[in-house]
Amino acid sequence: MLNQKSLFLGTVCALVLFAFSTPVSFAQALNSNTASVTLNATLGEALTISATPNAVNFALVSGGVAAGSAPVAITTTWILGSGRANVVLDAYFASANALTSGTANIPTSAVLGQVTTGTPTTFTAFTQTAALGTAGAGLTLFTQSLSSTNRSSTRTDNLNLEIDLSSIPQLPSATYTGTLTIQAQAL
Repeated sequence: MLNQKSLFLGTVCALVLFAFSTPVSFAQALNSNTASVTLNATLGEALTISATPNAVNFALVSGGVAAGSAPVAITTTWILGSGRANVVLDAYFASANALTSGTANIPTSAVLGQVTTGTPTTFTAFTQTAALGTAGAGLTLFTQSLSSTNRSSTRTDNLNLEIDLSSIPQLPSATYTGTLTIQAQAL
């Protein structure tokens, strides 16, 4: 019986030694399958403008030129796609009459606009009918060419305004009002 016990103890000792001397198979890494997630992100086009002040006053001079009370600071901001070539900023009136008293009118030909880099020009420069505004009642303030370096950009331009009454000396005394619309377009 001693032999059987010895044999049994020897076998158990051998198994214990074998168990501690060989690497444990359950300690190796077990990887799962993989899962994929598609990421989609869109940055839409945007084109905005702001203009301050929202009112310009003129002390009209019969037969002379009156400057506006302050330049209009126009900030144009855009984020555009590669299919666009230009940003154009236009200012225009709804008709050939820029201002009216209700009975008398100041035509767009008597209103001049000038951005810092330009010369005073009448608001009759529009000849196209498909662009923004009314033909013969507007002015292009700038055309900005686009490239890979300015597809997302901002610029601020000062618009100086004048009313030249030298061509309409018989304008009656009155309060004249009108609305100048400023709008940008990406082409």
